[in-house]
Amino acid sequence: MIDLYTWTTPNGRKLSILLEELGIDYEAHGVDLAKGEQKTPAFLAISPNGKIPAIRDRATGQAVMESGAIMLWLAEREGRFLGAPGDKASVLEWLMWQMSMQGPALGRIHQFAKYGNPLGEPAETMARAQGAQVYQDLNARLAGRDYVAGAGQGVYTIADMAIWPWVSRFEWHEINLEDYPHVLKWYRRLAERPAVQRGYHVPHFVNEVPMP
Repeated sequence: MIDLYTWTTPNGRKLSILLEELGIDYEAHGVDLAKGEQKTPAFLAISPNGKIPAIRDRATGQAVMESGAIMLWLAEREGRFLGAPGDKASVLEWLMWQMSMQGPALGRIHQFAKYGNPLGEPAETMARAQGAQVYQDLNARLAGRDYVAGAGQGVYTIADMAIWPWVSRFEWHEINLEDYPHVLKWYRRLAERPAVQRGYHVPHFVNEVPMP
């Protein structure tokens, strides 16, 4: 049994989607970020950096923090969603792209476009440009491909699961997915997966999966 400490954010949904896809028994524990629950001593004992998501394996007591590290740890432990041996480098590079480029770029847009925390100019214009570049890069990658990583048309991996929840906030980014047709097709393909739909609503329902 895995204890998942999470909230209804893109980073949190990465893990709930992966756990649903793996079919692992887990229990979700909501960590309300608005109430500061991520800074409680109990949570910091599991995630010393005070960030969600984090997990703990009840059988071994092993705790893991940082979403990318958790995804890799679970995928390697279960031997799934890393593609064929020759695909691993591609999976890793797109997982790292999500964490180093996509997440930070789109997260900056959330701050002023959704949460009302102005960055001021020219920072907001630059943030929107970086966000558009993220969508352009992903659209170029998905041209002629079903999934972002792997050879040929690609294979469904943790890289897709990490990237998709951020794209699911396309409305927050003031992005029209029809301007990125390869991303749109990929987004809809993943949104139809039952495990993605279940994972989206962890730890609780907020809204239906956005469907452009």
